[in-house]
Amino acid sequence: MNLIPDPNIPKTEAELANWMKANCYNFNGYAINGNSIDEGCGIEISGGNYIWYYTERGQKNVLKYFLTEEEVIRYAYLQIKNDKWAQTHCIGFTFNKSRSLELSNKLQEIGITFHQDEIPYLGPQTPAFRTFVFGCDVKKAAALKAEYYEK
Repeated sequence: MNLIPDPNIPKTEAELANWMKANCYNFNGYAINGNSIDEGCGIEISGGNYIWYYTERGQKNVLKYFLTEEEVIRYAYLQIKNDKWAQTHCIGFTFNKSRSLELSNKLQEIGITFHQDEIPYLGPQTPAFRTFVFGCDVKKAAALKAEYYEK
């Protein structure tokens, strides 16, 4: 059993936020260092304890209590690092399947790994096609997002 602390694990909430930014994690589902979210997990101080919570539709549920900031940060870091969706970035959103296929071809040409899915956005008769890239590939795909993310 390795009892030596990993020096790469952030120790403060600000360090955790900086690590997330440096490694291109998204903050959509994490209330870290003042980031506000509608749904997801976050860190808060309550009654002298640090808490890791989940919030959805305005309802906050405490998942775990910690005595120190370093403990909650280590826990949050491991949760975020192991969340496969934490490094996804939606760069394509369209109701046109051929546009989605066009985007996938462009991503393949430039060697960017991606995931696509189809969701019943306005019901089963009106699917939306989404394209996600991972991690810092979002920077390489910024121009494609401007072209293929329809509002």
